[in-house]
Amino acid sequence: MTAETEIKIKYGVWGVMLGAGGAMIIGFNWGGWVTGKTSLATTEAAVLSTRAAICVAQFAKAPKYRERLKELKATNSWERAAVIEKGGWDRMPGEEKAEATVGRACADGLDALPAKG
Repeated sequence: MTAETEIKIKYGVWGVMLGAGGAMIIGFNWGGWVTGKTSLATTEAAVLSTRAAICVAQFAKAPKYRERLKELKATNSWERAAVIEKGGWDRMPGEEKAEATVGRACADGLDALPAKG
């Protein structure tokens, strides 16, 4: 191997390493790349939000919606999730058991609805 080839290989390898590092810095900071942990957290938050919206819809679809909403808003905030769970609105269609966090998220969603009607 000639000295000229060695220099080309040396600078080529350095260029690849610096280019890869630069691409990663740009990608993670400004390109929207995320790690697996961040992606999982975002997905779980989206699923919880969807389940809470379904729970709110099930609550609103049931009979005596306005009366139950007023009763729920009169309940202490730390007890609202239990009221939702007792009513079964936190269970998704086709599921036997609800996820633990859906009741709380549903209560927060229902809290944003107006009680007057």
